[in-house]
Amino acid sequence: MTDLNKRGWLQGGLLMGAGALSACAAPGTAQPGRPAATPFELPHTTVPVATADGQPLAFPVRRIYCIGRNYAAHAREMGSDPSREPPFFFQKPSDAIQYVAPGTVADHPYPSLTRNYHYEVELVAALHRGGRDIPIDRALEGVYGYALGLDMTRRDLQRGMGDQKKPWEIGKSFDHSAPIGPIHPVARTGHYTQGTIWLKVNGQIKQQATLNHMIWSVAEQISRLSEAFELFPGDIIYSGTPENVGPVVRGDLIECHIDGLPELSLRIV
Repeated sequence: MTDLNKRGWLQGGLLMGAGALSACAAPGTAQPGRPAATPFELPHTTVPVATADGQPLAFPVRRIYCIGRNYAAHAREMGSDPSREPPFFFQKPSDAIQYVAPGTVADHPYPSLTRNYHYEVELVAALHRGGRDIPIDRALEGVYGYALGLDMTRRDLQRGMGDQKKPWEIGKSFDHSAPIGPIHPVARTGHYTQGTIWLKVNGQIKQQATLNHMIWSVAEQISRLSEAFELFPGDIIYSGTPENVGPVVRGDLIECHIDGLPELSLRIV
């Protein structure tokens, strides 16, 4: 049975209310049934939602999941056989988000420690329902909306750690490594199952495919993820990149596109 739970929203409400509640408590004292005071507050990562009336609305990000090698040609260029490989996932911290407003060119800092910094354009699915062991035929019920995103990668660090058989988090999970545009609610756009996805660097096409070239659909990704993790509202999924990933350097302009979503543009600085 699917657990389309509400606990995630309740937990989110408790967390967001913690600051207000702690203000009523004397320092160092615990209040029955209330969160303890904290020594400082942390910002909560959100992504703007594209609303019909233009009123501000923000999607709270709980956790970022990413699927690896989800387009066959990209799997082959990374040295894998897509016909035999089951889906695999990794995570980025929620504060890796860099929001990029439509119609703007955002400055994106070239990160430290790398000499081989790669782009990966992706469709992003944002969840408003969670659960465990979600069947594929119900998985899309949990999708609140979609966005255009980039999984930026310190490729030399990722490969170097992989060669040493060590976790390659340092290649994927760093500051600003998850640029994203606004989230577009499914109620307005429907689900993105086909359409062109492309990326340009300095006006030249580097990546180009269609969303139906994914090996594992968004519904299949949600279902598989829910076997390994309990999913919650606020989780987002970067759904994989087409072939021809490659490097950028300072001064390069990245432009990204998925049919039906506003384009996303970055300048590497």
